[in-house]
Amino acid sequence: MALYRIMGIDHGAVRIGIAISDPMQIIARPYKVIINNDGLLDEITSIIKKENIGKIIIGLPLNLAGQDTQKTKEVRDFAEKLKKDISIPVILWDERYTTVEANEALQEMGYNIHESKDVIDKVAASLILRNYLENSE
Repeated sequence: MALYRIMGIDHGAVRIGIAISDPMQIIARPYKVIINNDGLLDEITSIIKKENIGKIIIGLPLNLAGQDTQKTKEVRDFAEKLKKDISIPVILWDERYTTVEANEALQEMGYNIHESKDVIDKVAASLILRNYLENSE
């Protein structure tokens, strides 16, 4: 039985949504949003230590046909940098429709999506992580 948490990442050019699982790896919850800047890897490393993260799932933004886009390349490059800096597994996971799903869920809860970008980013990360937890292994 796993005793570490899994981190989900929704990578964006400006903001990075972070979600984490419970130690039993059953529930994914929004955690925080961090700014995509030079301190990004240090902040992710800090969260890994603080929250006992043993694996990272990064949403891979494929197009509707399942093909790479420019954004996909940016996420793949980010994943490679992360793999060089940390010693835990980094897995790319298809994230098609996650941001749309996050927007719809937040609208149903009464959020104004134009004023809630940080919330959308971490909810999208939790949806990526939830999908991984439900469909892996």
